[in-house]
Amino acid sequence: MPDTASETGAAVAPPDAIRRSDGATIAYHYTPGKSPGIVFLTGFKSDMTGDKARALEAFARARGQSFLRFDYTGHGASSGRFEDGTIGQWADDAVFVLDRLTAGPQVLVGSSMGGWLMLLAALKRPGRVVGLVGTAAAPDFTEDLLMGAFDAEQKAALMRNGFVPVPNCYDEEPYVITRRLIEEGRRHLLLHAAIPIAIPVRLIHGTDDRDVPWQTSIRLAEKIESQDIEITLVKNGDHRLSAPKDLERLCAVVGRLLDQLNAAP
Repeated sequence: MPDTASETGAAVAPPDAIRRSDGATIAYHYTPGKSPGIVFLTGFKSDMTGDKARALEAFARARGQSFLRFDYTGHGASSGRFEDGTIGQWADDAVFVLDRLTAGPQVLVGSSMGGWLMLLAALKRPGRVVGLVGTAAAPDFTEDLLMGAFDAEQKAALMRNGFVPVPNCYDEEPYVITRRLIEEGRRHLLLHAAIPIAIPVRLIHGTDDRDVPWQTSIRLAEKIESQDIEITLVKNGDHRLSAPKDLERLCAVVGRLLDQLNAAP
């Protein structure tokens, strides 16, 4: 399963919020700075107070780069119920904050489900997104990692009741996977065809990831049309990749990408 909310820490200050036209509010923290900016996209049922988001924020401040972290609707400090969310809605949240809260070129960093959403956002805003970094990226997880793992009884319950509880190894409360999440997710599947993204892409994945197999990053690299793709496989690395050395690696990868973009003519 993609990233979870257990990877959290206390926020230094309460977040700001921006209201969408449908009345939903998106909570966020924004650090002004130079371009390209960095936008962090969290994982499934995670939030913007996690270790990776905070480490990248500190890294961006040290470099003087602009940085944005935010919560999708139904996550963290944003409005809405998690169970009502879909992949399309959360991708729209990402595009909304990209449009309303950032300016100029941006590098999107996506963790787990955020790795799927960063791709969808890049496809919708090709002129704004200039680089992508995925850590344990989980495109198509609703189909490949949820439906693909459900047994006959779980599938029947999903169709009959509209939802099915799934054990959560990071929390005592199970995930509630809705039929709507699965069916709407099929409209956004990416790994079945070429992905028309031509910008630099960096992917980091642990070889001991029990939630999203490292082979997913290999498949993703094969599908993306960009010729500038690098994959870092972390031996014995888990799904969360949030140990100090993992956070240092993530920041270093983002830093090298920013340096490359700055050096480009």
